[in-house]
Amino acid sequence: MRVKDDGIVAGRDRLGITLIGLMAMIAATTARAEGDAACARDVLVANSMQRQAGEQLESAGDDQASQCRVWRRHIDTMRRIAGVYGRCLSGPERKEKLAQSQGQETEFGALVRSRCKGL
Repeated sequence: MRVKDDGIVAGRDRLGITLIGLMAMIAATTARAEGDAACARDVLVANSMQRQAGEQLESAGDDQASQCRVWRRHIDTMRRIAGVYGRCLSGPERKEKLAQSQGQETEFGALVRSRCKGL
């Protein structure tokens, strides 16, 4: 009788472990799907932010103080969208988008350092 009970308990343990593993896989799949949806939304917003940042650069005022404000905002925007692209994209698209946003961050950072001292 003892052997039979041990066998039943062992079977229950295996079943429990299997169920826990299955639940973990379902939770991971659900989280990934939610993450994919969040990333899709975040990339869409980042693309929009990048377009708006470009428009703001074009409409920056002629005075140095206005330009410096717009450039600083542009740098902040590029940092934020680079984070989204790095987290949500892959392959050549990720490489291209990161290069664009990080390149602009570097370029405008240099402008701010050279032209916006004290502003």
